[in-house]
Amino acid sequence: MCGLLGLICPTEESAGYSVNAVANALPCQRHRGPDESDTWQGGEVVLGFNRLSIIDLEHSHQPLTWGPPENPRRYTITFNGEIYNYLELRAELIEQYGARFATDGDTEVIVAAYHYMGPHSVGRLRGMFAFMIWDSERKVVYGARDPFGIKPLFYATGPGGTAFASEKKSLLSLANTLKIGEELDHKALQHYFVLQYVPEPESLHRQIRRIESGTSFTVSPGGQLVTERYFQPNFRPRPANTDADVRRLQNEIVDVMRDSVAKHMRADVTVGSFLSGGIDSTAIAALAKEHNPNLITFTTGFERQGYSEVDVAAESAAAIGVKHVVRTVSAEEMMEALPLIIWYLDDPVADPALVPLWFIAREARQHVKVVLSGEGADELFGGYTIYREPLSLAPFEKVPGALRKAMGKVSSRIPEGVRGKDLLRRGSLDLEERYYGNARIFRDDQLRNIMRAFDPGVSHKDVTGGPYSLSKDWDPVTRMQHVDLFTWLRGDILVKADKVTMANSLELRVPFLDNEVFRVASTVPLEQKITSETTKYALRQALYQVVPAHVLNRRKLGFPVPIRLWLKDEMHDWARNIIQQSQTDHLLDRRAILQLLEEHRSGVLDHSRRLWALLVFMLWHAIFIEGRLSPEVPEPHYPVRL
Repeated sequence: MCGLLGLICPTEESAGYSVNAVANALPCQRHRGPDESDTWQGGEVVLGFNRLSIIDLEHSHQPLTWGPPENPRRYTITFNGEIYNYLELRAELIEQYGARFATDGDTEVIVAAYHYMGPHSVGRLRGMFAFMIWDSERKVVYGARDPFGIKPLFYATGPGGTAFASEKKSLLSLANTLKIGEELDHKALQHYFVLQYVPEPESLHRQIRRIESGTSFTVSPGGQLVTERYFQPNFRPRPANTDADVRRLQNEIVDVMRDSVAKHMRADVTVGSFLSGGIDSTAIAALAKEHNPNLITFTTGFERQGYSEVDVAAESAAAIGVKHVVRTVSAEEMMEALPLIIWYLDDPVADPALVPLWFIAREARQHVKVVLSGEGADELFGGYTIYREPLSLAPFEKVPGALRKAMGKVSSRIPEGVRGKDLLRRGSLDLEERYYGNARIFRDDQLRNIMRAFDPGVSHKDVTGGPYSLSKDWDPVTRMQHVDLFTWLRGDILVKADKVTMANSLELRVPFLDNEVFRVASTVPLEQKITSETTKYALRQALYQVVPAHVLNRRKLGFPVPIRLWLKDEMHDWARNIIQQSQTDHLLDRRAILQLLEEHRSGVLDHSRRLWALLVFMLWHAIFIEGRLSPEVPEPHYPVRL
C-alpha cells in the first residue's frame, strides 16, 4: 500500500517542465509510503510514487516499467494497494501467454494482465487497488479503482493537464500547474452535513473529484477523461428452504472466508489484526491465527462504562490464543489529535470512531506493518440494526398513501425529543425517501437553521437515486445493503480505515471485501440475514466453528466514542472555542450552532452528532481554506522490515 501521483500533460514539453512540481507534491503523502519515493517522466506523462514496501521488498520499485519482449518498455505503472491472487494470475499469464517477469511482486502482474487480457482483466483482480498505466505505444493512460473503494483516487483536470493522486493534498499542491481553482463545493458541503461524509465522486473542492469505486478510466494527453463502471454489486439471493441448503450456505461462507483471509495474509512483513468485541474482527483474527500462530491483535477503548470493548476483546484474544495490545484514549488526547487527523483525511468525515482508530493504528505500527480488519461484513451479510427497520415499519405499508402522508405532517408538529416522533415520520415515508445510508446527521428542516446557503434543490437522492434505480425489484433490506455499498461503506467506513491507518504508514486489509466473499454473500436470502432477534444470521451461524461463543450473539459496539458525554463536560469549552474562532460565518450561523451546544450541555436534546459534524468541518475549513491552522505533521520513521 502506497501513495501514487500522476500527471498527464498536453505536451511532452509541458511534462518536462512539470517534473519538479510532481516531485514537490509527493511529500504531502509521504506517510502513505515512507520506504521509497521516486518520480518518472516519459512522453507527456509524469508519475510519482511513495512506497510502503510489503511484498518483494528488494524489488518492485515504482513507477515500474514493463513490456512484452517486442517492446519491453512499453508500459509504466504506478499502483497503490495489494493484489491478493497475484501468484495465481502470474502462473496463468506465464502458462497461457508466456509472460516474463523481472520481479516477484504483484505490480508487474497488473500490467501483464492488462497487456495480454485487455481492460477486462481488472475484473480478475482480487484485492484493493488504485492504479494508472501509461501505454507509450498507444499514448493513453488506463487506470482503475477496486470494486468496493478500499483505496482512494482523486483527480483534477484543467488547462495544464489531468492529474491523479491517492491524496487530495497532492492535487492541491499541483493547482497552479493544472491551472485549477480551490473553491469550496457548496453542494458537497450540504451533502456532508446530511450524511457526515462527502459522497463520491464529490470532494469539498469543486475542481477535484474522485474516481468512483468499481470504475476504470482512460485519458490521453490533451483528451477527455472517460470512465466506465466495470463492477456492479448485484445481489442474487438463493433460496435456502431445507436444512441441507442452510448447511451448504454456511459451509460456503466459512470456506470463502478462510480462503480470503489466507490470501490477505500474503506479505513479506508482519501481519497483525484489529480486534473489537464483535464477530467480524474476531472471526478474521481467529482465521488469521491459522496462518500465523504468533499473531498480534490490537484494540482501543475509553475509560467510560459502555464505551469500550476492551474487556471483551481481551477475552476473545485469550480464547483464540493470540497476543493482545490495548490502547485507551482520553478526551484530552482526542482534542489534541483531531486537527492533525483532519489534515490526513483530506475531506471531513464526522465519524468520531476514526479518532480512536487513529490511536490504535499508531500503536499497531510499532509492532506490525499490516493489519487485518472486519470492515464490510455488515454491508455484505446484513449486520446493521437499521436493516431490521423494514420489519418494524411493515404495518405502515398497509396504510393508504394519503393517510401515511398525513401521518408525516402530524409528526412534524410533535416537538423534538418526544418518543414516537421519529417512528411516525419514518413510517410515513417510502424506503427511498427515508433511507439514505447508515448515518443521518441533519434533516433539511434542521440544516436550514444552520447553513446560510441551504439549497432545497440539493437532496440525498442526488447520492442514492442511482443505486436505488438498479434495485427496484429487490426486497427492502437488500436494497438498503446495496445503497450502503455506494454511500456509507465507501464514503465513511473505508475512508476512515484508509486515511487513519495510512497516516501511520500502516497497511489495513479487509478480507470481507473480496470478490469471492461478495459472490457468496450476494446469494444469502433475506431470512438468513435478518430475524426478529438478530442480524447477519447466516454469518453468525456459519462462524460457530470459528468464533468464541461469548462473541457470537453479542451486540455490536465497534469503537464507540463518548462524545455525547464529553461535549457536555470535558470537551464543552474546547468546542465553544472552535465555534467562536471559526471564520465560517459566510457559510454557517454561529449563533444557531452555539445554541445547539448549550441545548446539548443542558440536556434539552442530544445534538452530539450534529455538533461533531460542525466542529470537524470548522477545523477542516481552518486548515484547508483559511490556512489559519497548520497541524505539525510528524516525519514517518519506521523500519522497512518490521
